[in-house]
Amino acid sequence: MHAWNTTPADGNSSGPSLGDVERVLVPILDVLIWVLGVSGHSVVVLILCGRRRASSPGSSPHNSVTGTGTDILLLALSAADLLLLLMLPFHTAAIALQHWPFGDAMCRLVGFLGSACSSASVFTLAALAVSRYLTVVKPAKAFFLLSPKRVSLVTCLLWIPACALAAPQLVFRSVGTPRTTPDALVCFSFLSHRNQMIYGLVHFVVAFLLPLFTIAVAYSGIYAFLWVTRHQARAPQVERYQSKVTQTSAMLVLAFTVCWLPSYGMTLALVAEESSGATGSSPRYGPFTVFARLMATSSTVVNPILYVLMSQKFREDVVKLFRRKGQVDNGVVAMAAA
Repeated sequence: MHAWNTTPADGNSSGPSLGDVERVLVPILDVLIWVLGVSGHSVVVLILCGRRRASSPGSSPHNSVTGTGTDILLLALSAADLLLLLMLPFHTAAIALQHWPFGDAMCRLVGFLGSACSSASVFTLAALAVSRYLTVVKPAKAFFLLSPKRVSLVTCLLWIPACALAAPQLVFRSVGTPRTTPDALVCFSFLSHRNQMIYGLVHFVVAFLLPLFTIAVAYSGIYAFLWVTRHQARAPQVERYQSKVTQTSAMLVLAFTVCWLPSYGMTLALVAEESSGATGSSPRYGPFTVFARLMATSSTVVNPILYVLMSQKFREDVVKLFRRKGQVDNGVVAMAAA
């Protein structure tokens, strides 16, 4: 049950015309998403690694603890999304070729890693929301809880439920021939209809509803705290900060919902039907299947923009990064000319 596996693999479930359009359109969109996602997260990783190298031993303990803890979560988010993007070309090739060409072992491995990475990414987003809540509302607890060692442990532990959710992909997936196109090979999930329904519902609750609830509650708590603080202190700077946090929080919750809800809605609709369980066997959903898949994959592009690059400090770091790169390139050119 992973968003990227709901795209028709045989091209016949939604009609020949959609299959032909999909074979051309989806690879183009996938390449665009892959380039933007890898570029965005690579910049984030470079900046965060540069910060850690540049941090001095004499810096403020509070800043180093909370800042470094948040940076670790952002690094974990980028790592999960980058691993997720590595799985994308396999699905893109299967769609373009209209069959699964990579064999049974890769069918299981790609399904498992794709599901595990997407769940780990979502869990990390929820952990980031809790981290920001503690930093704003309970700074004393944040000082203690958001140490680099504790945050690193949390980011590792988040992979346990992510891998547990993905385990059926590794166990039950296999390459076979669907009923619709017996001459083609596709990546199947051989679960019974009842088990498929249970798995889809569990995945929906654990990897979508619970993280969304956590994110919404955390940012609502931040908003409520700032609202009370503003009315008690009557400070204009608090009012400006509250307005900014409100807009950012609304965008984060909205982006998370928009990216993942179509995919999980499609998953729940599919498991509610008696179907063969083949990868992408999606009768009657045609263009919406392509849209749901596109929204799920686009989360890897949205995450670095909303969670990192919207920060003024990060934007300044990006400018410094490319300025240094430009200076190095100019120095190399000057040495070559000399």
